Amino acid sequence: MGIIDIIVFVLFILVVVGTGLLKSKSDNISTDNDAENYFLAGRGLSWWLIGFSLIAANISAEQFVGMSGQGAGLYGLSVSSWEWLAAITLVVVAFVLLPYFLRSGITTIPEFLEVRYNHWSRLLMTLSMILILIGVSLIGVIYAGALTLTELMSQFQFDLSLAGCCWALGIMAAIYVAVGGLKACAWADLLQGSALIIGGGVITYFAFTALNTTPSSELMSATGGPISIDESSGAIEKFNSLNESVMHMGSNPTMPWGILLLGIWIPNFYYWGLNQYITQRVLGSASLSEGQKGLVLAAGLKLLIPFIIVIPGIIAFNLFSSEMASNAGNVMAVYEEAASSSNKGNTIFQLDSRWAMANPDKAAEVNAFNESVINRVGSEGVVVSEINNYKYDSALGLLITKLIPQNVGLLGFVIAALLGAIVSSLAAVLNAASTLLTMDVYQRYLKPKASQRQLVSIGRICIGIFVIIGCIASPLLANNSSIFEFIQKFQGYVSTGIVAVFIYGLANRSGGDWAGVIGLVANPVIYYLLSESILFPETHFLYSMSYSLIAVLAILFIYGFFHKRAEKIIFSTNTTMDLTRSNGALWAGWIVCILTVLLYIIFW
Repeated sequence: MGIIDIIVFVLFILVVVGTGLLKSKSDNISTDNDAENYFLAGRGLSWWLIGFSLIAANISAEQFVGMSGQGAGLYGLSVSSWEWLAAITLVVVAFVLLPYFLRSGITTIPEFLEVRYNHWSRLLMTLSMILILIGVSLIGVIYAGALTLTELMSQFQFDLSLAGCCWALGIMAAIYVAVGGLKACAWADLLQGSALIIGGGVITYFAFTALNTTPSSELMSATGGPISIDESSGAIEKFNSLNESVMHMGSNPTMPWGILLLGIWIPNFYYWGLNQYITQRVLGSASLSEGQKGLVLAAGLKLLIPFIIVIPGIIAFNLFSSEMASNAGNVMAVYEEAASSSNKGNTIFQLDSRWAMANPDKAAEVNAFNESVINRVGSEGVVVSEINNYKYDSALGLLITKLIPQNVGLLGFVIAALLGAIVSSLAAVLNAASTLLTMDVYQRYLKPKASQRQLVSIGRICIGIFVIIGCIASPLLANNSSIFEFIQKFQGYVSTGIVAVFIYGLANRSGGDWAGVIGLVANPVIYYLLSESILFPETHFLYSMSYSLIAVLAILFIYGFFHKRAEKIIFSTNTTMDLTRSNGALWAGWIVCILTVLLYIIFW
């Protein structure tokens, strides 16, 4: 990493933070509207700010590193479902949920539950969301971001402390969100979201360039086996020949139809439609039309993400499979110890299928050992131990360090874009959690007559407290094998119940007021029994979400049958905002949905 890269890196970070702070102070802010300006950017965000801010808040280290790693791994292109189905989700949110939210004039998503149910539902959802935002999302993003930076910079002989990186990232995000609020976040996100897409495009370009120039004998196919490729083939032809097995979702067992049709929709709808740190951007819309256009813009950008994150990850395995194996360390040591021991035990070893294909002699030896154990203790008595022969999460780091030219500014820009993605996500979480605690707890219960300036001060204090908690707790995730899965799995304790309560609340407006509390309390119990395999052994967490949603909805409709409101809830208009629908966004949304279907047809 040369001096030019360092200069570009530092300048980009300064420009991003400086732009956010300057833009947040560019308007004359009235004391009477301090809180609305701080938490919701004065409800004046334009569609292009909203769209890029949503992408920047969403894509962080655990997505960038995790998705490229899963692309390099056995998931292949199937991991793109998280992005492509999110595009359809965003369109649905724009035209189904957003009109309700903006019409009601709410500041936070839990506030809507008080409109539909009662204040206890609002309080319970608020506390649950704060717990997940700080206890899962914040510490997960801080840890994943710090780990990514330490591993990446170690390739350039910069020995960074993991704990130090955690504090640096947390403080950097806290500074501009505490000073400038949502408006600072939105303007910083505009630059960082653009940089993410450009940086991803740069990585993709150099990945295909390397694929084109690398001799076929030095490339590894997605199956791990040998493959014959014409040396005169171009990059696209080589890519297709090497990766046909992972480019078709329908034949990939890692993303079965059941998960696609049932489970994956639940975290999607929670995340994009009911999650405060995402929806806060659209609640700050200047109008319904601007919010809808911003959501559709984000949906369109979502279609691009797999091409600049997942596909480069797939190419990374083609180019650097040996480095991924080296990065995994001596993972065969456990097997070798068991094989050399006089006491063979009851453990059998499951190898990475690609590594087994590339190392047939060693794979045959392991299989023979497994058969001997099964013959001795029986198939019911064995314990299966997976051996991860490749460190797939090193895909992004390998692409950046080995392919992007140094000392011309590109490397500094790409690393700065990655850092910006981390900081944007942290700022979004901090802004959302502070808004929830300030508006839904402090103002609602502790000090209803608090001045606008007091609310802003409390919000800033919350940010400081949350950063300290996150930076202290984040290194505790060091022993977790998958940060991405950790976040998704534990969000199920909250997200599924929230989705169920909102579905029921909009579908049955005569149901009793306590349905909200019942749904939010019942879900974590049911989800725990399912996700921890107490009821059904070895259930994927996305299936657990599906079953939990069905169970909670059944409970709510039974409750509603016996307990009805005296009058049906009518969601009255409580705002002066322009609520005219954007017909242009509607047509664009249909185009996004059609393109999503076409992508599935092409790659299924």
